[in-house]
Amino acid sequence: MAPPPPPHIVIVTYPAQGHINPSLQFAQRLIRMGIHVTLSTTVFAHRLMLKANAAGVPRVAGFTITPFSDGYDEHGFRMNHDDMNQYLSDLRTRGSQALRDILSGCASDGRPVTAVVRNILLPWVGDVARELKLPTALLWIQPAAVLGIYYHYFHGYKDAILEKEVVELPGLPPLSRADLPSFFLPSGSDGDYSFALATFKEELEKLDELQPSDQTVLVNTFDALEAETLKAVEIRYRTIIAGCSANIRSNH
Repeated sequence: MAPPPPPHIVIVTYPAQGHINPSLQFAQRLIRMGIHVTLSTTVFAHRLMLKANAAGVPRVAGFTITPFSDGYDEHGFRMNHDDMNQYLSDLRTRGSQALRDILSGCASDGRPVTAVVRNILLPWVGDVARELKLPTALLWIQPAAVLGIYYHYFHGYKDAILEKEVVELPGLPPLSRADLPSFFLPSGSDGDYSFALATFKEELEKLDELQPSDQTVLVNTFDALEAETLKAVEIRYRTIIAGCSANIRSNH
């Protein structure tokens, strides 16, 4: 009898270098574990990856890049030219259908997908995966401390973060305003990156709605770096340590 096919994970990444590179690093780790990986991002981002020969792009069996159109194929999103809210809406609409097509195509090709991983700013990826009854996880590409800050901001600490010069959050050292993401503060709430706050809120609200076993967050860190913060985060989510220097470990 033929052996079963290896696990196949689709990773969907936001089309920015700071998102693509951690996704590629995570893909490499999965490939070394014998897992097949399909990485998906926008056509424009994929073109830039090819042009730059994106350092770290695996060129091995079991790795595929499948781009999709977000409607901005020619120039990509331009911060000072395009409307971010409109872009995110287009990315969600086009990306959701593209992901359905990718997952269906993989199944038709005899490479059924085992799970779907998304990185931050793409909460709709989780919606599509759950719609198709596939396990999904959030690849948190920032430190665990930042995840903790976001969590507490949306779970009762917003006023403290906005009003106090120094704020104390569970599992974290005292934080001054300079330690916080700028768009948490009134001076940054209307800035070019204010969209991120609403997207993070949506992502965390969706996690809160799930059963604990489905609240999977892959955290880009390792024990020795953020031990106390990880303990605090693990109380709230099913975290899996997936830092580039760490062995992948789950807290469940």
